[in-house]
Amino acid sequence: MRSRKLLCLSASATRQNSMNSTDHHLNLFPPLIQAGHAKQFIQSGKTLLSAQSPLNQSYAVFPSARKDVPSIKASGVEEQPIFFASTETSPSSERRLFIGDTSIIFAALQNLTNTAQSRGQEWLHSQETHNVIRKLTLDYVNFTRECWIHTSSQSSPQFSGDHYRSLYTCLALFAVLYVPEYGYEDAPVGDDLMEWLNVHFIEPSTEEGDHLSGLDRPWADETFWPYLVRVTLRGLSKAATFFLATLSSHPSNNLRRLAQQLSPLLQSQPHLQSFEAERDFAYASHRWKDKVKVLRIELDSVSESDRHDGIENWWDRLSDIVGILEGRSEVIRRVCEDLGADWREISVSWGVFADARLRRQDLPEVVSQILDDMPQDPTNLEDMVHAALFSGDPAKALSHAAQLDPWLAAHMADLMQALSLIEKDANEDSGLNIRDFYVLGYAQYLHADPALWRITVAYMFSCGETGVRSADEVLMHVPLKLRFVGSITHGQGEQSNAENIKSGDLAGVVKDINATCYEYQREEVRRTICRIAAQTFVQEKEYGLALSYFSSAEDWTGLGRVVDRVLQEYITAGPEQFTRYVAGIAPSLQALRMQSGAQGVFIHRLMFAVRYAEFHQRLGNGDLQDAAWDLVSMFLDGLAPKSWWAVLLCDSQQLLQHDAALLFPYASACILLQRLEEVIARTDQGSGDEYLRVLISKFGSGGTTEALHALQGVRLALAKYFSRCTTIGTGGKQILERKFIAAV
Repeated sequence: MRSRKLLCLSASATRQNSMNSTDHHLNLFPPLIQAGHAKQFIQSGKTLLSAQSPLNQSYAVFPSARKDVPSIKASGVEEQPIFFASTETSPSSERRLFIGDTSIIFAALQNLTNTAQSRGQEWLHSQETHNVIRKLTLDYVNFTRECWIHTSSQSSPQFSGDHYRSLYTCLALFAVLYVPEYGYEDAPVGDDLMEWLNVHFIEPSTEEGDHLSGLDRPWADETFWPYLVRVTLRGLSKAATFFLATLSSHPSNNLRRLAQQLSPLLQSQPHLQSFEAERDFAYASHRWKDKVKVLRIELDSVSESDRHDGIENWWDRLSDIVGILEGRSEVIRRVCEDLGADWREISVSWGVFADARLRRQDLPEVVSQILDDMPQDPTNLEDMVHAALFSGDPAKALSHAAQLDPWLAAHMADLMQALSLIEKDANEDSGLNIRDFYVLGYAQYLHADPALWRITVAYMFSCGETGVRSADEVLMHVPLKLRFVGSITHGQGEQSNAENIKSGDLAGVVKDINATCYEYQREEVRRTICRIAAQTFVQEKEYGLALSYFSSAEDWTGLGRVVDRVLQEYITAGPEQFTRYVAGIAPSLQALRMQSGAQGVFIHRLMFAVRYAEFHQRLGNGDLQDAAWDLVSMFLDGLAPKSWWAVLLCDSQQLLQHDAALLFPYASACILLQRLEEVIARTDQGSGDEYLRVLISKFGSGGTTEALHALQGVRLALAKYFSRCTTIGTGGKQILERKFIAAV
């Protein structure tokens, strides 16, 4: 629970140099020390201390007395602020939008996995569930794509457009390899990978094609054949056939003839999605390869003398294209190297040309051989994630993804566990499984921004017992915004610019936290936060709200303290202010009386405060007859605590001395006399503290002597009252017939 002597503030922070160094900066906003006041702060005998959170890169920064300065005991309690700051950069507006939108997808997947726990693992692996997971995966892909497009047009975004493009390519590749359409898990994967490659890594460029298409003799340009080979390698048959058609005016008859035969081959290459059964696709691929062999025979028959047109050895280039179509691995590798392509293009081309029936489970073996000769770039995290996914190593992919962006690692891990791609067993040391480790890491990143606490705890609560404990701590340290606090100035612990927020807005954050606690069944946390809020309301003298939150926390002792504070207002501020404060808590009385768990002793005390305030209100309004009835009824109903008897008796003095009418029936006056005699007798027996404590507080420094003197005045007033009653008859005719008789 937070200390009530500390004001918790959130702050953004940036760090310079290492925290282990003696020279580092933790820049707080709002500033803990105003600019130009550092010297005064030091002269005040204080220093700044900080403590790092064991969970993340956040720090608690607070002022404290220096050990080398003699401590000076303050006359009162001084409020000291605690600034919670983080070295993590808080998400910007576009990042927050991305985080918020994708958290909705995350929540949907949690609902799915929670349902699976009740319906069994078989349901989790059913077609219905797989389709939902695939849909959610594609939602992630689409959101990263939209964010990439959006940030690419922004000036100086927190994360560049290229960063979101990397997330987009990684998630899209994950969807292709690990979340195919249901029933296609064992289907050939080449065409799907080629589509992914062409969408995310466009080669050759559009500008190259536009340049060549504007030439009368494009084959004379040095980029023509590399372009034609590249579009063939990428399966871009339309572009390939277009430029093959330009060779119809080439001076070589053999080239014109071969180009004319090659175009229909490129256009007729079989693709899996065009067939209802894989068997039909395999048969069509076999027949197509036979046609390619025929073209190879035609090509090889060209004489050596006609293989060069004076500009380029067209035969070598055309042979490379035919070699690609034949699926010759050595040709594909060499061509890719010549074109500056990387391991991805070789791997994908292999699945389209070398082995058209290459399946997902066989891909890692092929990729492993390719990476031996053409390894991935270890400085490029996107490349490392791709390589791990191609290699069938989800755990390694997550490791690299976490370095690229904790968001990517968390959401990929969440999907991987739902698809049973990673181990679900917890690590013995950390107590976390792979999925929870990365999701919690992302949640700690979110925790750098206090405004994202709702999303933060949603991720944490999905991570077992460790996540629940972390979420509880986050909830109990959410800034409740119940007051506004300025910064420290002149090295003093004073809080400037402090002002109360209107009561209508006070409970907003607390209500949200309560709703979250109800959602995740964190009742003890909810009660703790209600107590924290209630204590703050007590300090701000918002007693009605304090009472409501203590009641919500079922903290009856705290509720009793609120009532005591309100009653204390009568002593310190007088009856008028006391009445106003009671008006704020009176509406809670009826609800509390109906609450089954409420403890009677505290409700009884609240009833007394309300009745006593009504007494003073009637007294102030001149309704003396009803005021007299209220006074006596508090004794008769047993509402008045014994410590307040003396105060009530002193209040009765002015009513007893009212000249216009006798306000108390004789029997009621006797009750007052009985209570008076008990107070005086018990005080003489040594129980004065029990009976006179409140009255002594009201008088201040007079002590017991002054209190007893006041009670002697009440005794004299009662004696005169009884004398008047005897003179005109018990109670007199002017006494209104009321409930006094029934009470006696």
